[in-house]
Amino acid sequence: MESPVTPFVPVDEFSPEPDMVIEDQRPQSPLRKRARHSSFSVTASESGHSRVMVSEESKDPVRDDTYYMTDGSCVLRVQNTLFNVHRTILSKDQSFFGCMFTLPQGESKEEGMSDDQPIVLHGDTVEEFRHFLWALYALPSELMIVRSPKTDLSRLIDIAKVSSKYTFKSTETWALDAIQEYLERNTSPLFSGNPLIRIFPTLNTRSSALLESEGQIARLIRLAQMCSHSRLLDTMVQLLQKLMSDSLHYSYLAMVIADEFNIRDLRGAAYLQVMQTSVFVCPGESNSHTYVEGDIQETSEGPQRLVVSPVQQLRLLSGYHRLAKAWERLRAVPPQFDHAPSCGATWHQHGCTQSWTDFWKEKTKSEGVLSLGSANVLGRLAIIVKEFDKWGSATYMHHDCKSAARRSIHEKVKQIQEALPDYFSEGGEY
Repeated sequence: MESPVTPFVPVDEFSPEPDMVIEDQRPQSPLRKRARHSSFSVTASESGHSRVMVSEESKDPVRDDTYYMTDGSCVLRVQNTLFNVHRTILSKDQSFFGCMFTLPQGESKEEGMSDDQPIVLHGDTVEEFRHFLWALYALPSELMIVRSPKTDLSRLIDIAKVSSKYTFKSTETWALDAIQEYLERNTSPLFSGNPLIRIFPTLNTRSSALLESEGQIARLIRLAQMCSHSRLLDTMVQLLQKLMSDSLHYSYLAMVIADEFNIRDLRGAAYLQVMQTSVFVCPGESNSHTYVEGDIQETSEGPQRLVVSPVQQLRLLSGYHRLAKAWERLRAVPPQFDHAPSCGATWHQHGCTQSWTDFWKEKTKSEGVLSLGSANVLGRLAIIVKEFDKWGSATYMHHDCKSAARRSIHEKVKQIQEALPDYFSEGGEY
């Protein structure tokens, strides 16, 4: 009868998650070996887009073709695959394995010494762990491929993720830097130096390429957040903000990612884009239609229909209401500015103020402004800025006051942009 196996769970386990699921699956337990059990389960990989629980002892494990080495000194089990590698390699870089190997074994036979008693690793997939071992065992000439156009981005993500999980800090840093360099190499003039389309297509249909792209972006942002790699996180957030204008799929992904990791700037921009470009509904059945969260459907009216969660719908409706109220307040009272010192000396300051007020009242009622939705405050202000630039010399405002008035509009735009996440919150005043 096969001896029971003991699973090993490191402190910062990063469990694979299905695309666009908001939940924290990272355990808080310290480094340890678990008590023996007759059976246990592991989490399936992200690539399956679902969580599948597998009874490991229901299958006979198989040896990995590449990394079950005849001279290996440590047998590891990942899902249903056995790896036999060298303890000296696993102990490098002050890793969790090095710490684990120093733990007392008690009276039982030491685990990891045979196929019958392997060290069982939870939360990894066979492919992820195989990619990680490739980084540990590859020759310098093989590692050079990460600097070439043939770089496998998925493999680099796997290496960084597993390295972070088991605290191989130098390997983690190397993989993250390689990912960053890869993204910076693959740029296009269309996106002004941001990683782009040949990596992440902007398609409006729910194609396999788009699904893969969304999954890759989500993995990269989760990886950057998990590893506290601010440069990679900034790169991916900027990319996602660019892609949002081309596809509602990316806008929804940005909204989910922003909520999951509390990325304030991304949340405001994503919710605004979804609010302005879609008809959003909650999951359920209506008029013989079944609405599943995350689905995007074409409509006869023009805007696509996006199925969002009840919390997301409340935030979107709150944002619409608050922005519409903000416009009404702004329309009634133009942005304030300080008159230039020379205004009172050479001009009639009251006339300068009146001229600015008359301009504001006229332009906030213009056809271009009213053609936009009442909650599209930023769009309406952009039109007013253009009208202000056309105003020319046909005004009774002092030149320096005109410059100050223009700055006051831009300051109002910046103020609203920075406060966007607060508009799309389910609490507070309405």
